[in-house]
Amino acid sequence: MSTLFDLSFFVTVPFWALMIFAPTWRWTRTIISSPWIVSVPLVVWAIVAVPVLGAMWSLVTSPSLAAITEATADPAVLTALWAQIIAWDLFLGRWVYLDSRERDVHPLLMGPLLVGTILLSPIAFPIYLLVREVARRSRPGSSTAPQADPISA
Repeated sequence: MSTLFDLSFFVTVPFWALMIFAPTWRWTRTIISSPWIVSVPLVVWAIVAVPVLGAMWSLVTSPSLAAITEATADPAVLTALWAQIIAWDLFLGRWVYLDSRERDVHPLLMGPLLVGTILLSPIAFPIYLLVREVARRSRPGSSTAPQADPISA
């Protein structure tokens, strides 16, 4: 189980490396544009989650701190939760990367923000939202009127 736990992160490293170290390379945008990149850690999730799906189903249908604490003592449940977190972080990082390229946010600013998304996405994501707002307001010819948000589009 330890190998699958580690694998759930390591399979995402090439995608993160492209976004952080080669953000302007045309192949980076082509690869990262596919939402299917998150399927890689989700395969690991499926491998470990299917055998414990009953236990995980009870966690999501009747969540409680005590039940989750007890369930995460099972390495398979914990590995499945970890793979899900890793997949979500990659999905979020993918959106941040693509949005920042559309807004022309400098890659030297985005590199640390993407690393932050890997490590602590609940902190890095709101910071990026502030950065994108500043980028929107500082663009020549931009108005202060709200514009369509690609998140809800």
